[in-house]
Amino acid sequence: MSIEVLPCAGRRAYPPRVTATTAPFWNGLAEGRFQSTYCEDCDRFTFPPKAICPHCWSRRIIWRELSGRGRLYASTVIHAAPAAFQGDAPYSIAIVDLEEGVRLATRLLDKETIELDQPVKLVALCYEDGPLFAARPDITHAGSTPDAG
Repeated sequence: MSIEVLPCAGRRAYPPRVTATTAPFWNGLAEGRFQSTYCEDCDRFTFPPKAICPHCWSRRIIWRELSGRGRLYASTVIHAAPAAFQGDAPYSIAIVDLEEGVRLATRLLDKETIELDQPVKLVALCYEDGPLFAARPDITHAGSTPDAG
């Protein structure tokens, strides 16, 4: 499953450090694939990508695509932004729990208030110097309820 790719003008304020381990992630993100490392021994994803599983220390790591869908765990609005982001303030950041069990922090694109546990989806933001990812409300799953259990 691919995520939506949104072109963005300009350069990223803080480009990520791309390594041999993380390059597949950033290259895939630029093409609309949100993927990370997955441990074949303990059957768990790791994010950010790692060469060794932090859960069981296995080196049996493969790349697998994630759905990019999840739920909003927490969010806040930044009003007093660092200098590199002052032009964007106020802006929202969020902690998202993806369907596959990965919890990550990211920018939240929607300017309107969204409630905790609301469905969200990741998008790829493709700047002139490379991609980043962000989340926004998933209106296609807005009426769904969390799993009981």
